[in-house]
Amino acid sequence: MILRFTKFALLLCVLLSLASISAFGDTPDPEVLKTATASNGSQQERELMQIGNLDAFEGRAEYQGKRNQKFFVEVYRFHQDAQAYSQLTLVLHSLRARNIPFTLKNYEIGTASSESGVQIVFFKGPVFVRIMGSLEDNNPGLHEFAQAFSETLDKGENEIPALIKHLPNPEESKKTALFLTQFNSLQSLKPDQTVLEVIRTERNGDAAFVDTGSGKVLVVEYNTPQLAKDNDERIIAKIKELWRLGQQAPAAYRRVGNYSVFVFDSPDEATAKQLIDQIKYEQIVQWLGTNPYIYKEAEKQYVETTLGVFIAVVKASGYAFVGCVALGGLLGALLFARRRAQKGFKDAYSDAGGMLRLNIDELTPQTDPARLLGPGR
Repeated sequence: MILRFTKFALLLCVLLSLASISAFGDTPDPEVLKTATASNGSQQERELMQIGNLDAFEGRAEYQGKRNQKFFVEVYRFHQDAQAYSQLTLVLHSLRARNIPFTLKNYEIGTASSESGVQIVFFKGPVFVRIMGSLEDNNPGLHEFAQAFSETLDKGENEIPALIKHLPNPEESKKTALFLTQFNSLQSLKPDQTVLEVIRTERNGDAAFVDTGSGKVLVVEYNTPQLAKDNDERIIAKIKELWRLGQQAPAAYRRVGNYSVFVFDSPDEATAKQLIDQIKYEQIVQWLGTNPYIYKEAEKQYVETTLGVFIAVVKASGYAFVGCVALGGLLGALLFARRRAQKGFKDAYSDAGGMLRLNIDELTPQTDPARLLGPGR
């Protein structure tokens, strides 16, 4: 109880700190903090957090701007960034189920956000935020207020989970993908698919679910190879059992690295396999203690850096040499052309005829004047 009260006090300080933000343009001035009370969140949010097996501390406040705009702010603080992102995707999934067109955007507000004329939802760091305006007007300044609120929060990792980036056509998939982390069960995603009952992660895995249009793709990531192996064996055995009993089974299934990849509701098996082919597993190795290969990695990095510098210097020297030769040739050609042009405008003279030669050494042969051309000939 004391710990929960302490968390709320810290969150209340964050909310009150917004009172010092100066208003700009149509941004509501958060000088008037109407209410700030601890709560268990809305019933809808609590139900969504139960689906994602999430636990968060909530705070709620009401702000009033210069033009009497009222904005209601709900803040859910989780332990990890991935949990806040999971809550965001759960909320958007719930809104789309009610035919409210919300898609995810990765810019402007927080790490990822979505908005309409009435409300804005976003996550940043381990915090999920919902800001709601009035249903009676167009809520001027709602977007600017959300941006200002977002700037007060720590950015955390400032990334969406990597699993979302490994879905088919990730740029489109991330707009509508549902992400679950440290879940207990996935049965609620596809209640008619009993194969999901055999998945056991011991809350040590993540999952991403998206409807691609040509099939619904579910990717389950296990944090250890042993979990991936054990689940793969159970899943294959369950699928064979469903086939034998003539019951509904996935259109396609395959283990990809530490991923279990399912495709449901696909028009044919070939299309389902094409979707699975687009899933790429990227292994990340993290040492719990000191990395035993740290010196080898440092040496490799040093060699690569030194080699890169050497190659860059050689390239720069080569480019400089070629440039100097080219510039020298150009200047020489221009100078030669200029000298030739100047020479064409000068009179040419001959030392023959009309000039007196002194044959002092008596070695120069006598010139026959009769054989010389006269002036102007």
